[in-house]
Order: sequence, then C-alpha cells, then structure tokens
Amino acid sequence: MSDKRKFLASPYIVFILCGTVIPLLAVLYYALVDKDGNLTFSNLASIADPVHLKSLGLSLLLALICTVICLLLAFPLGLMLRKSGGKKGFIIFMLILPMWMNFLLRTIAWKILLQKNGFINVIFTSLGLGEIDILNTPSAVVLGLVYDFLPFMILPIYNVMVKIDNSLVEAAYDLGATPFKVVRDVILPMSMPGIISGITMTFVPAMTTFAISEILGGNKILLIGNVIELEFLHGGSRNVGSGLSMVMMFFILISMALLNKFDKNGEGTVV
Repeated sequence: MSDKRKFLASPYIVFILCGTVIPLLAVLYYALVDKDGNLTFSNLASIADPVHLKSLGLSLLLALICTVICLLLAFPLGLMLRKSGGKKGFIIFMLILPMWMNFLLRTIAWKILLQKNGFINVIFTSLGLGEIDILNTPSAVVLGLVYDFLPFMILPIYNVMVKIDNSLVEAAYDLGATPFKVVRDVILPMSMPGIISGITMTFVPAMTTFAISEILGGNKILLIGNVIELEFLHGGSRNVGSGLSMVMMFFILISMALLNKFDKNGEGTVV
C-alpha cells in the first residue's frame, strides 16, 4: 500500500521539482553569482539602492493599505455570510465568479472604467459630481489590488467563521453580552486563524504584483515587482533581479511562519 501511494504521488513530486524547486534553485544561483559566475552578495545588497528601497517601501505601503481595506470589508461580510443560512452558497458563488475571468482582463477592464471618458466618469458627470482622475496614481493601484485580492481575504475568514459553534455564541448572549462584545470576545478570537491566513494570502501577492501597477499605474508607479520584471525582461541584469527576488522571499517566509504559528491546524485554509 505504501509503494502504491508513492507511485500515485510521483506525478505531484515531479511537478513540484520541475515547477518550484528547480526554478527556485536557479534563482538562488543567479542571486549569488555575478555575470562571470563568481560568488558575490552584491545582488542581494542591491536592495539598498535608493531606487529599489523606494520601490520596496511603496510596495509595502500599498500592500498594507490593500490588506487593511480587504480585512475591513471581509470581516463584516464573513459575519453576514455566517448568518445568511441557505443564501450563503449563492453569495459565495457571486464572490468567486469574477475570479473565473482572466486576471489581466479584469485589471484592463478597470483601466477602461477609470479613463476620463470611461463609464464611471460618464456616470459621475451625469450626476453633477464631476470627473475623477485617479488612473495612473497609487489610488488606482490600490483599487485594483483590493478588487483582485478581496476574495482571498473573504474565503479564509468565512471558512473559519462557519465552523464556530453556535452554542458558544448563544451562551455569550445568555450571560448578558451585547452583540459587540460577542463579536469582540467570542467570534473575533476564534476567527484569528482565518484572519491571519487571509492577511497572508492578500499581503504577499499584493506586495509582489507588477501587472496591476503596470496597467493601472502606468509608468508612474514603480513597485518592487516592476523593478524585478525590468531586470529580467527589459535589458537589466537577471543576477540583480534574482537577488531582489530572494530578498522578497524573506517576506514570504515571514508570512508563512506567522501563518504556521496562528493556524497550526489549517483551519483558515480555503478548501
């Protein structure tokens, strides 16, 4: 039986080796050597370059703003879904539905909507509210980040909330707790695995993205993901790009460590 399981797992092992382990080792190799193949740490140290530090700081800031907004939207929605009964399946379906569309198409759609002659400005002008001009600004990038990554915050929180025993909530009410105290002292602590999972699943991709900032930010918003893309694909140095990528791996490892600490049983995992 053990041999059979190993045989069935072999395609997955091959996929992980070819799609994850080998590429990571290649990036690590280029990060630790120069163009002549000599060992160096200058590629890793290039994160200290003022341009790279500015891009990293902006990436962290926009990712943090996106994560906070997603959390503020997702937690109340999770409470609503927990109490929605038979309707929650339809609501979850409507939340997941946009994710079936191509990621780039969804982002380009927002660019079209936010243009000066786009649908949003047409509506605002017809209502006498004036035009909004946020395209190619950090605000447009944050909007795109929230739109694309909000489901990754909602689903883990909902997945944990739906498992909370209703008898605990009813006991809190019987002891005289107000709805606010029930949420603060019962539901919120028990939802922490989902919240941490959602924060990780939102913050990390928001910090490393480059497509959203390129489409909605134009050439004015340069995030660390855009810097890495430029190094790899547009005449830069793949060694420097690899060094910056390994620095970003540090943030990913921190996120994984936090997730492992607060969600040891995988309760917040989206399944």
